[in-house]
Amino acid sequence: MSGAARDVQLRRALIEACRDLQRLGLTQGTSGNVSIRRDADSFFVSPTGLAYDSLEREDIPLMRLDGRWYGRRRPSSEWRFHRDILAARPEAGAIVHAHPRHATALACTGRGIAAFHYMVAVAGGTDIRCAPYHTFGTQALSDAALAALEDRRACLLAHHGIIALGADVTAALSLAAHVEDLAAQYATALAIGGVAVLDAAEMARVVEKFRTYGHQDAEDVDLQHAGESPPAL
Repeated sequence: MSGAARDVQLRRALIEACRDLQRLGLTQGTSGNVSIRRDADSFFVSPTGLAYDSLEREDIPLMRLDGRWYGRRRPSSEWRFHRDILAARPEAGAIVHAHPRHATALACTGRGIAAFHYMVAVAGGTDIRCAPYHTFGTQALSDAALAALEDRRACLLAHHGIIALGADVTAALSLAAHVEDLAAQYATALAIGGVAVLDAAEMARVVEKFRTYGHQDAEDVDLQHAGESPPAL
């Protein structure tokens, strides 16, 4: 595939991801933003202030890690944390930022998501941290987000929303949806009261298991593949 054809494909994927934010209930209006890595030095990012349904390929700006951008539309106001995360996390191919109801509600109390459920490990660690509040679009917010994402693939932003990373935009969207689902469960458990938290040793075991979670070749000594079809009766 030529470079130009790949750029078209990446821009289309970014537009679809922006629309998926609304379809999945992860954001409202033009809040939230998405980026997709283009190469080691540049990335595509959603434009600021445009309705997702109206986006066209030409509306998606290209940014370099040095802050230069190209296109007819200005990049998202949150371009700094997209740039800084992609620069610091070479394994990340895409970033999703959104304002989903339950995760944002937790973040407005300054809470992250504790190890109340083993699936918290889907974000890469024993909890999902909440970065302290800073004004949107600032370098201070980007720095706080980077710290909260250390050894993690997702975090909350106090009084703001969430960030989720993935190897590609599909993975980043999926993780954002997982975080919102966990936030809804955790908020419900907090409302009931008496939330128990899994201990550090158990969460360490779970985090290790998640390294091969979903892999078709994951090792399990008690599981034996006997072929694609059972023998005839």
